[in-house]
Amino acid sequence: MTVLRSLHEYGHSFQIKVLASLLKHKEFLQNIHDVLNHEDFDNPAHRWIVQTILRYYEKYHTNPTAEYISIEMKKLDNEVLKVSVADQLKESYKAIYDDRPAVETEFSNFCINQQLKKALLESVDLLGQGRFDDIRFKIDKALKAGQDKNIGLEYEKDVETRYRDQKRNPIPTMWDHINEHLMGGLGSGDLGIIFGNPGGGKSWMLVNLGVRAAMEGYTVNHYTLELSEDYTGLRYDSKMTGIDFRTIHNHRPEVEKAIANLPGKVVIKEYPMGRASVSTIESHIQKCTDLGQKPDLVIIDYVDLLKSNKKSNERKDEIDDIYTSVKGMARELNLPIWTVSQVNRAGAKDDVIEGDKAAGSYNKMMIADFAMSISRKRQDKSNGTGRIHIMKNRYGSDGMTYSAKINTANGEIDISKDTMDEADFVNESEQPNRGLNGSFSYEERQDLAKKFKLMSS
Repeated sequence: MTVLRSLHEYGHSFQIKVLASLLKHKEFLQNIHDVLNHEDFDNPAHRWIVQTILRYYEKYHTNPTAEYISIEMKKLDNEVLKVSVADQLKESYKAIYDDRPAVETEFSNFCINQQLKKALLESVDLLGQGRFDDIRFKIDKALKAGQDKNIGLEYEKDVETRYRDQKRNPIPTMWDHINEHLMGGLGSGDLGIIFGNPGGGKSWMLVNLGVRAAMEGYTVNHYTLELSEDYTGLRYDSKMTGIDFRTIHNHRPEVEKAIANLPGKVVIKEYPMGRASVSTIESHIQKCTDLGQKPDLVIIDYVDLLKSNKKSNERKDEIDDIYTSVKGMARELNLPIWTVSQVNRAGAKDDVIEGDKAAGSYNKMMIADFAMSISRKRQDKSNGTGRIHIMKNRYGSDGMTYSAKINTANGEIDISKDTMDEADFVNESEQPNRGLNGSFSYEERQDLAKKFKLMSS
């Protein structure tokens, strides 16, 4: 492997990319730490940064946090060096480069060559002493240095990695008690699915998730395969302002004011259903990243409408392939992904939608990290009500059901903090007659169920 003789010859930009990888990517640091020598860097600020990274890694077995480096930097007595370190760190953390694999491979080869050169120079004295076994040991050690050392999470060493908050980086939902179930929100690499019947408010829930993330300062990529970009954008306008979706066109000043105060960003991209694949979305995410707008959260409305790369006579097999690929994309890109999915005909009639009512394939439930359902029957749609059920949760308890108030005019969805039980559900087919139309409102049915429960106790 041919490499340049010094890091100086690679140039400043290359060295900044190396520092960025050492600061952000644990696996690279893990593989290179045994051949990494701060003295190979000609810039004093770079040497200090590499020394600090190595000290932290030796103690905690992972990359240092930005907060730790900032504290160490404040301890510097040399003000000129302190300013230089701050500038180089800022440049490194902001570095965006699509040639990362090539940079890391080249730097690894450079470090290994430096290690081998050092071993050969030290072997000269050993050769004169006839210590051939020591020479063989040094050369072998130099050749093995820098190899892939990622054997998985080492339980006794990776305590810092497991307990570091930003490792999972949860992005909160619009509902605080749902966040409690999710340990703060959907995290990096997680797949969350919202199940529901047609017209039940699933897409509005996705808009709620996007708005909350943007309000927290995150960048959201919202992919729509069912609604148009403009239509989805108008839903965001309605949710952010609280103005009725049907009249939002008359309130542009209010919309512009809300957007001006929005800390984060939202990108809405439309694809024709059945034409776009998981690779299509991944390519768009890469394009956004190259333009300096990497998403923090991905929303897909909805995954079932993507095209599968697997040709099969069974639609179930294609759906399984799509969901597996989406979950793989979430893990590979280290991003949380929210999507929605339909329930089958039986599920559309249930007061509470359970996991066995997923349309197309039950394997969706197996792949998801978090799944909840929204149930809205005919009377619920008239009354603006519904039920949210936690179907699956890798991060806590599940099986709870909450009542909800759902306004499909402006996207306001208020989920109660109090759980419901079976006594709260009154089947519409068992309603007593009332007047000419024989119907009770949902609120009246709840009141009757609670009164019946009190009388029975």
